[in-house]
Amino acid sequence: MASAPTPDDMLKLDNQLCFAVYSTSLAMTRLYKPLLDKLGLTYPQYLVMLALWEQDGPMVSALGERLSLDSGTLTPLLKRLEASGLVARVRDVADERRVHITLTTAGRRLRQRAAHVPGCLLAATQCSVDELVQLTQQIQLLRDRIKAA
Repeated sequence: MASAPTPDDMLKLDNQLCFAVYSTSLAMTRLYKPLLDKLGLTYPQYLVMLALWEQDGPMVSALGERLSLDSGTLTPLLKRLEASGLVARVRDVADERRVHITLTTAGRRLRQRAAHVPGCLLAATQCSVDELVQLTQQIQLLRDRIKAA
């Protein structure tokens, strides 16, 4: 059995979960950049597109919830995607305050061009599909616990 970590050990950068998650996120973003540049997307725009490819037509508020983005961050992203011709913002006919985000034909077609991206991540991580699934589930559980705290 290992001894309990000392206060000095607890304050070492490499012993910080937050740094491991942060630096991994930066590495992930760097990995995706050249792949997404070919698609004309930034990493946050890619996340929006992934959500829309799963469910087309959500309200902006639901999309923000799904992506954990506030409207101040999401709205400019959506405007850029709309200017690129990938999405359309459509006001709800029953309540004009509600805005739905729908994929355009170009936005739906982009999904085919993006199909190789997950395989590139798989190759770069040198993990099996099962390992990545387990790791993703562990990180999601951690995120949910932190949100609930």
